[in-house]
Amino acid sequence: MYYVYIIESRQSGLFYKGSTSDYNRRLDEHNNNINDYTKEKGPWKLVFVQEFESKSEALAKEKRLKRCNKDYLRWLLDQPVNILKRK
Repeated sequence: MYYVYIIESRQSGLFYKGSTSDYNRRLDEHNNNINDYTKEKGPWKLVFVQEFESKSEALAKEKRLKRCNKDYLRWLLDQPVNILKRK
């Protein structure tokens, strides 16, 4: 499985969108300053995860999310596709 995830900076409220096969590992990497874009902007919290069967589907969704505004992203966090809401 592949996932699209959104993390939010607890410091600034900034959203970062990405895709991966292991979203928990990626969150750790962001919080340990491994990613250049998110470096020094954390700490980060995981706020959205959507599951896909293929990497290409996840990458396409990630690309679409990168063009979305903050209001839409905040709305998306509460939608049923967010698997974090199911837990």
